[in-house]
Amino acid sequence: MAHDATHQHEGSATKKIWSVFAILSVVTIVEVILGIIKPEFLIKTSFIYMSLLNWIFIVLTIYKAYLITWSFMHMEHESKGLRRSVVWTGVFLVAYLVFILLTEGDYIYEVYKGGYISWNF
Repeated sequence: MAHDATHQHEGSATKKIWSVFAILSVVTIVEVILGIIKPEFLIKTSFIYMSLLNWIFIVLTIYKAYLITWSFMHMEHESKGLRRSVVWTGVFLVAYLVFILLTEGDYIYEVYKGGYISWNF
């Protein structure tokens, strides 16, 4: 009897692994296709100092990281407080990193564009 319950659990785990693998593969294929094609309207359209294509890459990468954490780190079986602490910490750190990169990158670009420092690299 216990053997049957274990076998059912293994089957659902295998199915879950393959479904997560399929989702991650599709998202990665979309990223690669967008990276190869680079649609003009996604490159020319800007949102918060960055092209929409870059924002799509950031969002898809965050989604893949969330899915990996949720599935393979077994966060779906943890308590609500632990899930929130792990997920929200990551969300805030990624948001802070994106903010810092955009702010500093734009500042450095404006300094070089304004001619205060020459482009010697």
